[in-house]
Amino acid sequence: MTDWEGSAARATERHDDGLARLLEDPDERQRQLTRMGNAAWAAGLSLLMLGRGDEAAAWLGRAAERYRESWPDAPPGSWGRPIGAMKACLIADDLDGARADAQWALEAGASESESPIGRYAAALAHLVLGEDGPAGELAATLHGVGGFPQAVADALGAVAAGDANGYDVAVRSLLADFESRDEFLEDITVADTVLALQVLAAQRGLAVSLRSPLLPA
Repeated sequence: MTDWEGSAARATERHDDGLARLLEDPDERQRQLTRMGNAAWAAGLSLLMLGRGDEAAAWLGRAAERYRESWPDAPPGSWGRPIGAMKACLIADDLDGARADAQWALEAGASESESPIGRYAAALAHLVLGEDGPAGELAATLHGVGGFPQAVADALGAVAAGDANGYDVAVRSLLADFESRDEFLEDITVADTVLALQVLAAQRGLAVSLRSPLLPA
C-alpha cells in the first residue's frame, strides 16, 4: 500500500526546497521550475488520494503555476508543460485556469506542431475550451502514431464526438494501461490522464464509473 502521507510530505519538501534556492541562469531556472512543478503535482495527487481535496487543489494549482513560469525559457516543443498545467487545473476543478492554459497552448502553436505531443496539447486545449470540432480533427491525427498511447487518442476523439460507448471503451483501456505500468512521474501511482479526461467527459455527460487502486476512492 502506498504511503500517501509520506509521499505528500516528501513532494512538498522538494518543491519548497527548490523555491528557496531558485537559480539565476535561465536554462537552469526553467529546469528547476519544471522539477518544482513535478513535485507540486506529486503532492497534489498524493493529497487527492488521501481525500484531502482542498489541499490537493492548492498543490495542483502550484504545479500549473510552476509549469507556466518555466515556459519562457523552455526549449522549443516543451508541450508537456501546458499539458501538465491543463491536467492539473482540470483535476483541481479550476476550469478558469484550465481555459487560460488551453489558450496558452494554442497561442504557442500547438495545433501546428509536427510533434504528436504538441497536437495532443492542442486537442486537449480545444476540448477544455469546448471546441469539439477542432479537437476531434486533431485527435484523428494521433491514431496510428508510433509511441503515442492509442487509448488517449481514442478517448480524446470519443469525447470530441460525444461518443459515450467509444469513450467507455477508450477510458477503460487507458486505465488498464496505467495499471500495467511500472514507471510513473515522480513515482506517483495515479492515473492522472484518466482523471483529467473524466472531467471533460462529465461536462458532456459521458463520464463513466471507474474503480482502481490508481484512482481516488
